[in-house]
Amino acid sequence: MNISIVTIGKLKEKYLKQGINEYLKRLSPYAKVEIIELPDEKAPENLSDLEMQQVKQKEGERILAKISDDVHVIALAINGKQQSSEGLAKELDSLATYGKSKVAFVIGGSLGLSDQVMNRANATLSFSKMTFPHQLMRLVLVEQIYRAFKINRGEPYHK
Repeated sequence: MNISIVTIGKLKEKYLKQGINEYLKRLSPYAKVEIIELPDEKAPENLSDLEMQQVKQKEGERILAKISDDVHVIALAINGKQQSSEGLAKELDSLATYGKSKVAFVIGGSLGLSDQVMNRANATLSFSKMTFPHQLMRLVLVEQIYRAFKINRGEPYHK
């Protein structure tokens, strides 16, 4: 399976990079996983609703430019579908079974994802009703993808 994590913003925190790299290394026997970092749109702190939409639209255009038509897209969104680790494992297994070998998880910037990206998404996923920094969600997502492969293969998960 080929998995892309398309994300807005550059990861600066060393501890998050180390964690993500550890899980990418663990994932290598199971899937090809790449992280595609896209620049965030520079914007002042206090944005009008129109300016927020414009920022999300520009970031969304960058995201969509990296996703081909044959990719199954799962958008991370606070209002997305919540599921267990086993549920995510089952979804990934089902995608592989039915020939969807290219999957992209999309993580938006601090303002979220544009309507265009949400409309392109085949599914949505939420880890919680809480708001998390999108940089931290990369680590959580990579860990959950790794856990899903371990579940699907019936292998023990080493913490």
